[in-house]
Amino acid sequence: MKNTTHVADAGAITGAVVHPLSKGIGFLDQPLDSGDVAKPGWNLLREDLSLPTAVLYEEKIAHNLAWMQKFADAYGAKLAPHGKTSMAPKLWHRQLQEGAWGMTLATVHQVRVAYDYGVRRVLMANQLVGKQNIAMISRLLEDKDFEFFCLVDSAEVVEALGRFLGSRRQRLNVLLEVGVQGGRTGVRNHEQLEAILTALNAWKDGVILCGVELFEGLLSDEKAIREFLQNAVDVTKDVARQKRFQRSPVILTGAGSAWFDVVAEIFSKSKFDFEVELLLRSGCYVTHDAGVYRDAQARMMKQNPVAQKMAPGLIPALQLWAYVQSVPEKNAAIVGFGKRDAAFDAGLPIPALHFRPGENQPTAASQDWKITRLWDQHAHMQIQESDDLRVGDMIGFDISHPCLTFDKWRYLPVVNANFQVIDVVETFF
Repeated sequence: MKNTTHVADAGAITGAVVHPLSKGIGFLDQPLDSGDVAKPGWNLLREDLSLPTAVLYEEKIAHNLAWMQKFADAYGAKLAPHGKTSMAPKLWHRQLQEGAWGMTLATVHQVRVAYDYGVRRVLMANQLVGKQNIAMISRLLEDKDFEFFCLVDSAEVVEALGRFLGSRRQRLNVLLEVGVQGGRTGVRNHEQLEAILTALNAWKDGVILCGVELFEGLLSDEKAIREFLQNAVDVTKDVARQKRFQRSPVILTGAGSAWFDVVAEIFSKSKFDFEVELLLRSGCYVTHDAGVYRDAQARMMKQNPVAQKMAPGLIPALQLWAYVQSVPEKNAAIVGFGKRDAAFDAGLPIPALHFRPGENQPTAASQDWKITRLWDQHAHMQIQESDDLRVGDMIGFDISHPCLTFDKWRYLPVVNANFQVIDVVETFF
């Protein structure tokens, strides 16, 4: 079962919309509409919430949403944010309200959650393979207001989609996926491309080629990334010259959360003699982080003129709060969270704030404090012998890689600058 944040004498908080998969687990004995969440007056620093808990900061989220939309606008691009980062419909709708073109998702399950919560334009950045998966999308396509795109990288995928959907007289929008040697899915060479185009021509009444897609985040060298992006541009132009696209404007899309500036630059400066819709699919910008994406932004701020004009850039908006449970040694504290509570694949959580219940405000955590090891539910934090750290103190930790922190929590409180709970975000992993 996922983590839930609890308050004293707790039961459940649910949003105004109850998803069919929801089990109603949460904070209060009676469900509350999202507009009622602030009424109890819970405050993180007053210990109204059970720790550990992942916490979202409202002002920082609002800043990040506006910043990213402005960045995309500056390049004439649109956002199709990757919703798998949060799997939180409440955050998806805020992204859409800010101006996003639609949502990107990775699996049919995720697409179904998005549909059930009112998202009506989805790019599934993945191959659609398997009878039940295709059937689930087929049922969603019965809704004429639902616009759906998925990827193809082989003739076999095209033929399977054509046979299944053709028998139902349905049309499916697809994007040609361009890949790299040693990477994940995606076309590697000209022979594979020609085989796909031949298959698409055979099934052109049911499988509609709408554009080209790539994911540059598998590469770490900027020169290689730029070459990969240029190759995708060249493929797009070549396929357009052959008049193979069945949509105008043609979609050209890439960008994870680390190199979206380079994607925007390469795509926007390319010259096309046909109409193109440029889509950036970054997902982690909503909360950003203090690890891999902070490092990516530091690079960006050094070389990207648009980002430089928009300083200070994205701000970490997700933290994990936990209690000091024990100080068993003079230079070590055991904190009450672990692998079950926060991402650790891209760097261990970083102590950021220290608060002693009863005081007024948190202070910056000592730079000497460092998480050195995680167990399932405990963390080993290195401290100095002279540090004033006690059992029951609260520590706020910055994290790296928000995707793998979101997926550990069913409910995430949203707090304002005074640490007052003003909303709750529910996830559906």
